[in-house]
Amino acid sequence: MRDRLQATIAALAVSLEQKELSGTALGNWRWQARQRLVTIRDDLGSEPAYFSEGWLAARAGAVLRERNVLMSRLMELGPVVLGEGDMDRVRADLRRLLTDLKHHLQRLSDLAYDDVEMEIGGSE
Repeated sequence: MRDRLQATIAALAVSLEQKELSGTALGNWRWQARQRLVTIRDDLGSEPAYFSEGWLAARAGAVLRERNVLMSRLMELGPVVLGEGDMDRVRADLRRLLTDLKHHLQRLSDLAYDDVEMEIGGSE
């Protein structure tokens, strides 16, 4: 799941770098971007809630709250991507979202690493 999420984020990032579009190409871009947002939202929603006990509980709770905020932003951006007239604003909003998604994935990786390190015994 995480690989698909990362691939979808990367594909959306690449599409944001396209030159200005108009007409049918713009409509296709909007639809494709919307579909990618749906895929990202679905993947985030299917993330298991790890680390619910022990010393990682507080950080896990923060990551879960962050995920919920990201999912809300994804739902809000869907209609904007399809219908907003100002493409510069749409692209800026999507770039900010992608940055936040990458940070979220890094925090998930950090939690997983810390969880495994604790189970194995770490360096202590």
